[in-house]
Amino acid sequence: MDRRRQSRVFVDLPVQIWGMDAHSRPFTQPASLRTISGRGATLQCVDAQLKPGDTVDVLYLGTKAQFRIVWCGKPGTEMAGEVGVENLSVDTNLWDVDPLRCAAAAGQS
Repeated sequence: MDRRRQSRVFVDLPVQIWGMDAHSRPFTQPASLRTISGRGATLQCVDAQLKPGDTVDVLYLGTKAQFRIVWCGKPGTEMAGEVGVENLSVDTNLWDVDPLRCAAAAGQS
């Protein structure tokens, strides 16, 4: 059974991310969104060393929002480079996809 509170939609959207890594060094890099939900997302292709609780800024199509790192894929596993994030910019709609509508259309809700 899925313990997630919100439906996820699989996407492949290019983004730019930046912030401070786990060693307090600034970074900026391209990444991509793998899944999105109403309040969060999964980033992939993340090279920066991050840890839960860190914050990153995400830029998509000219709109920026701040996210908190919730989980990080472990190095050496197939989830390496993936990062789960929660939107801290509650008033910013970063993507033009409505996860609830997409899930309902796909029969997932």
